Order: sequence, then structure tokens, then C-alpha cells
Amino acid sequence: MEDPVLKPQVEVVIDASINVTSQESHAHPIPISNPSQSYILTRLHAGYFRISISLGAQAVLWKILSKPTDESQAFQQVFHMISSTAFHLLWCLALLVLITLSVLYILRCYFHFHLVKAEFLHHIGVNFLYAPWISWLLVLQSAPLIRPKSHTYLVLWLVFAIPILVLDIKIYGQWFTTEKRFLSMMANPTSQISVLGNLVGAQGAAQMGWKESAIFMFSLGMAHYLVLFVTLYQRLPGGNHFPVMLRPAFFLFIVAPSMASLAWSSILGAFDTSSKMLFFLSLFLFMSLACRPTLFKKSMKRFHVAWWAFSFPPTFLALASVEYAKEVKGHIAPAMTLVLLILCVPVFMGLMLLTALNSNRLLREYDPILSSLNELRKTATKPEIAVDK
Repeated sequence: MEDPVLKPQVEVVIDASINVTSQESHAHPIPISNPSQSYILTRLHAGYFRISISLGAQAVLWKILSKPTDESQAFQQVFHMISSTAFHLLWCLALLVLITLSVLYILRCYFHFHLVKAEFLHHIGVNFLYAPWISWLLVLQSAPLIRPKSHTYLVLWLVFAIPILVLDIKIYGQWFTTEKRFLSMMANPTSQISVLGNLVGAQGAAQMGWKESAIFMFSLGMAHYLVLFVTLYQRLPGGNHFPVMLRPAFFLFIVAPSMASLAWSSILGAFDTSSKMLFFLSLFLFMSLACRPTLFKKSMKRFHVAWWAFSFPPTFLALASVEYAKEVKGHIAPAMTLVLLILCVPVFMGLMLLTALNSNRLLREYDPILSSLNELRKTATKPEIAVDK
């Protein structure tokens, strides 16, 4: 007969400190079977609105290019006709894609709210919650039949700008009040999307003539951009949690200064020295990234929605260069604008083609944001075993 004293006692302890998100993820696991409606809703996160941001930015660009000029040359007339047709097609496509993504995301919020909550708690996913509102503001600014000073524009701007301010209060407030969500821990290149939301809203307010509201959103965005830029430049701990697959988001470094130059010129009514300084900063950052293609080598092995970050940042830079060329006389500024257009338009068209060719695999690929939910689910189901000798 065995001595009970020598028999090891094994005690199974289930960790009760699992958070609500983990329990909900276990209760509603992400399906990995064949694509279905539920599968699409669980895989489609706010990061897919990068596509609609790119479409909206291209629509704004072609709207500016399609404006008639004073010259009556045959070449100018043909270019105006082509650019006007391209603008209307792009705007309709941008509106259609944005409506589709918005409807799907609303259904995701209704049927899988626990996944939306997990996005908000994710240090990268939370930044893309600005993307739907940025997309709608860009589509509104490029709308061919809505004038900036009309009542329709005013109402729609309020509908799309107020959620950005609500997110600002929540996210920016956490950056300097919540210990586990300090900016030094949460900062990553996608954090600049929050700044972009404020600057796009500021430009829309300036186009309506709401100068004070435009200055308010501009100052809010730029104050946090300065702190964020320094934090990212110093490579504080938050940058260590950025997946290799999402490295195309480094091009977001050129978004904020480009959009800031456009917003400030809209507020003042002229592309002044401050706007030029911001444009030159954006141009320098763009050249710094373009000269380092090996940085994106690992992220280019297979197509991912993150590739759309290659499209809209150069588009905003091209928009700023168009305004700069209008202000500065000579041949260098127009040539620079032409080069940026030659770069950003083919990249945009190529991404559209790649997305269409990989549409059946777009939601199946590994996603760094969604993988965190699987990790939480595994943590929730793994028991902790303690051995007492």
C-alpha cells in the first residue's frame, strides 16, 4: 500500500483573471471553414477601409486635375475630357466600395460586437477605426454635385466629423492618462491615421467657411502629430510590436505633413510658407522611404490589404504638390508634380488589379490584428497546472 505522504498532489487551477474579451472570443471563435456570411463579418476589420481611403484620395486628386484651365489648346481640352471622365468613374467606384464596406462593418458591429471591442483594445486595430470616417470625408470633398457651402455638405460633414472627435477624446485621453495605454507603449506607424482624420476634417471645415472649427481640428491633429512623430522617431517600446507584414504602413509618415499643408492652405486661402515647409517635410520623408526598398522585402512576399498603404500616402503628397505648383512659378514644381502623378497613379491601378485577382484570398490570408484574437482564445482555454510536492 502506497504511502499517501509520498504521493504527489496535482492541483488544477483555472486562471480566473481572463478578461471579457478573451471569454467572448472563446464563446465566439473565428471560423476557419469555407467562406460564408459569418466568415466575412468576422474577418473584415476596419483596416480594409484603407482601400476606400485610397479611392477617395484619388477621386480628390482627379477632381482637381479635371478643373478647366484658361488655355484653349487642343491638348488641354483632351486632357480635361479624359480627367473629367476618370474623376466621375473613380468617385462612383469610391462611393460603391465605401457603401459596401460600411454595410458589412455595421453588420459586424451588430452580430460580432466582441470582435469590434477587440479591435478597439488592439494597439494597431484601434487606429483604423478612424478610416471609415476619413473615407466618407474624402468622398464628400470630392462629390461632384455637392457644393462645400451647401446645407447638405454641412450636415454630412457633422455626421462624419463628430465620430472623429469622439475617438480623439477616447484615444488621445488614454495616451496620457492610462498607464497600460501610454503613447510610448501604443505608438506605431498606424497611429498617424488618427492625425489624418483631424486634418481631413479641418480641410472640410475650411472649405465650408468654418474657419474656427478648422483651426480647432488642425491644432488638435498637429499637436498630437508632433508628439507622435518624436515618439516614433525615437523607436520607443511601442514600435517593437509592429508586425513585418504591416511595414507598408511606414508610408503613413508622409500622410500627416502632406495633409497638413493642404488643410493649412485651405484655412488661409493660400499655399504660404508654413504649407511649403510641411510639403517639403513630407517630400523628404517620401524620398527617405523610397530609397529603402529592402525595408518592405519581407512584407511583399504575399498580397495583403496592408499594401494599400503604398497608394494613398503618395496621393496626398501629389495633391500637395499640385497646390505647390500653382503657387510657385517655374518648371521645377510642375515637373515634380508630374513625377509624383506618374508614381502614384500606376501604383493605385496596380493595387486595384492585384486586389481583383486576389479577391478570393483577400480575407483568408494571415492577419496580424485577427491573430491576436486567436491568441486570446488559446490563453482562455489553457489551464494552469501547479504541482505540490
